[in-house]
Amino acid sequence: MSETGKQSKNTPVDKFGDIFESFGSALSGIFDDPELKAKAKDFGKSAADSAKTLAGRFKDEEVKAKFRDVGKAAEEFGRSVADTFKSEKDNQKKS
Repeated sequence: MSETGKQSKNTPVDKFGDIFESFGSALSGIFDDPELKAKAKDFGKSAADSAKTLAGRFKDEEVKAKFRDVGKAAEEFGRSVADTFKSEKDNQKKS
Protein backbone atom coordinates (compact mmCIF):
# COMPACT_ATOMS: atom_id res chain seq x y z
CA MET A 1 0.00 0.00 0.00
CA SER A 2 1.25 3.47 -0.79
CA GLU A 3 1.06 6.52 1.40
CA THR A 4 -2.25 7.51 -0.21
CA GLY A 5 -3.80 4.20 0.84
CA LYS A 6 -4.15 2.95 -2.73
CA GLN A 7 -2.55 -0.30 -3.79
CA SER A 8 0.42 0.09 -6.13
CA LYS A 9 -0.31 -0.65 -9.80
CA ASN A 10 2.69 -2.91 -10.40
CA THR A 11 1.01 -6.20 -11.26
CA PRO A 12 1.06 -7.47 -14.84
CA VAL A 13 -2.72 -7.14 -14.93
CA ASP A 14 -2.56 -3.48 -13.95
CA LYS A 15 0.21 -2.80 -16.46
CA PHE A 16 -1.78 -4.58 -19.18
CA GLY A 17 -4.77 -2.35 -18.56
CA ASP A 18 -2.54 0.73 -18.39
CA ILE A 19 -1.10 -0.07 -21.81
CA PHE A 20 -4.50 0.04 -23.47
CA GLU A 21 -5.61 3.11 -21.57
CA SER A 22 -2.42 4.92 -22.60
CA PHE A 23 -2.68 3.70 -26.18
CA GLY A 24 -6.26 4.89 -26.50
CA SER A 25 -5.44 8.23 -24.91
CA ALA A 26 -2.43 8.76 -27.19
CA LEU A 27 -4.44 7.94 -30.31
CA SER A 28 -7.23 10.29 -29.34
CA GLY A 29 -4.65 13.04 -28.74
CA ILE A 30 -2.98 12.44 -32.08
CA PHE A 31 -6.18 12.77 -34.04
CA ASP A 32 -7.77 15.36 -31.74
CA ASP A 33 -11.24 14.11 -32.61
CA PRO A 34 -13.92 14.23 -29.87
CA GLU A 35 -15.66 11.10 -31.16
CA LEU A 36 -12.37 9.22 -31.35
CA LYS A 37 -11.49 10.39 -27.84
CA ALA A 38 -14.73 8.95 -26.49
CA LYS A 39 -14.22 5.64 -28.32
CA ALA A 40 -10.58 5.43 -27.24
CA LYS A 41 -11.58 6.04 -23.63
CA ASP A 42 -14.21 3.29 -23.87
CA PHE A 43 -11.66 0.97 -25.49
CA GLY A 44 -9.12 1.61 -22.74
CA LYS A 45 -11.65 1.03 -19.99
CA SER A 46 -12.90 -2.16 -21.62
CA ALA A 47 -9.36 -3.47 -22.04
CA ALA A 48 -8.52 -2.65 -18.43
CA ASP A 49 -11.65 -4.48 -17.26
CA SER A 50 -10.73 -7.45 -19.45
CA ALA A 51 -7.26 -7.48 -17.93
CA LYS A 52 -8.78 -7.97 -14.51
CA THR A 53 -10.64 -11.00 -15.85
CA LEU A 54 -7.36 -12.43 -17.13
CA ALA A 55 -5.61 -12.07 -13.78
CA GLY A 56 -6.00 -15.70 -12.80
CA ARG A 57 -4.54 -16.94 -16.06
CA PHE A 58 -1.18 -15.15 -15.73
CA LYS A 59 0.18 -18.16 -13.85
CA ASP A 60 -0.51 -20.50 -16.78
CA GLU A 61 2.76 -21.15 -18.68
CA GLU A 62 1.03 -21.08 -22.07
CA VAL A 63 -0.49 -17.69 -21.27
CA LYS A 64 2.89 -16.40 -20.08
CA ALA A 65 4.46 -17.46 -23.39
CA LYS A 66 1.74 -15.72 -25.38
CA PHE A 67 2.18 -12.53 -23.38
CA ARG A 68 5.91 -12.66 -24.06
CA ASP A 69 4.97 -12.71 -27.76
CA VAL A 70 2.67 -9.73 -27.17
CA GLY A 71 5.55 -7.90 -25.49
CA LYS A 72 7.87 -8.61 -28.42
CA ALA A 73 5.24 -7.37 -30.88
CA ALA A 74 4.79 -4.18 -28.85
CA GLU A 75 8.55 -3.60 -28.82
CA GLU A 76 8.73 -4.12 -32.59
CA PHE A 77 5.85 -1.69 -33.10
CA GLY A 78 7.58 0.89 -30.90
CA ARG A 79 10.85 0.53 -32.81
CA SER A 80 9.02 0.80 -36.13
CA VAL A 81 7.27 4.01 -35.09
CA ALA A 82 10.53 5.46 -33.77
CA ASP A 83 12.36 4.51 -36.98
CA THR A 84 9.64 6.11 -39.08
CA PHE A 85 9.89 9.38 -37.18
CA LYS A 86 13.69 9.25 -37.29
CA SER A 87 13.63 8.68 -41.07
CA GLU A 88 11.22 11.57 -41.55
CA LYS A 89 13.40 13.82 -39.39
CA ASP A 90 16.53 12.82 -41.33
CA ASN A 91 14.75 13.48 -44.64
CA GLN A 92 13.67 16.93 -43.43
CA LYS A 93 17.28 17.76 -42.51
CA LYS A 94 18.44 16.77 -46.00
CA SER A 95 15.82 18.97 -47.69
